[in-house]
Amino acid sequence: MTTDLHAFAAEWVAAWNAHDLDRILSHYAADVVFESPVIRQRLGEASGQVRGLEELRAYWSGAFRAYPDLRFELLDVLAGVDGGAIRYFSHARGCEVVEVFRFAANGLVESASAHYAG
Repeated sequence: MTTDLHAFAAEWVAAWNAHDLDRILSHYAADVVFESPVIRQRLGEASGQVRGLEELRAYWSGAFRAYPDLRFELLDVLAGVDGGAIRYFSHARGCEVVEVFRFAANGLVESASAHYAG
């Protein structure tokens, strides 16, 4: 894997904490697939997935509206094959989250999934 996962994690958390959606989305491929149990809750989407940057933009725009005090605290970075995971504390939700990323050859996230504690 050519992506520096620690640098990615630091920049990713900083972008979220700045509430800069364009900066966040700059890490993702145009055809990204993102899955989360929160997608099922908020969107009623049975697959728990959103596909592509525009769906992801719409979904995360809603997150900023729902959690205006959204802030993440980076806890750990775990490397894997062609990707890795970031463990962080979501102050807005009051729980730990592990987000798993798979990177394309160009260094952009091609798929990601969020996993919530509790």
